[in-house]
Amino acid sequence: MSAKLNCWEYLNCGREKGGLLVEMLGECPVATAMKYDGIHDGKAAGRICWVVRNSSGNRAQSTDLSCPNCHACAFYRRVLYEEADNITCRFASAAV
Repeated sequence: MSAKLNCWEYLNCGREKGGLLVEMLGECPVATAMKYDGIHDGKAAGRICWVVRNSSGNRAQSTDLSCPNCHACAFYRRVLYEEADNITCRFASAAV
């Protein structure tokens, strides 16, 4: 299996700490959400981005666990696959 990537590495959004687009677009809240640091071996919320309010990039503007576009996100599906039964905060099939 390939290395576990954080969302900003996978999406190449440039909004991680020190990223190329931080000055123009601001730092993504996912990259600073340290309360999620280490979950699924990620940095900050880099591998659980769908629980962070107002994350952006290819992720839609989300509100905790209610982002319908995250279901269609390739990164979200990758984390589900990589973490299998150990996934934290999996979306429910119904709206939360």
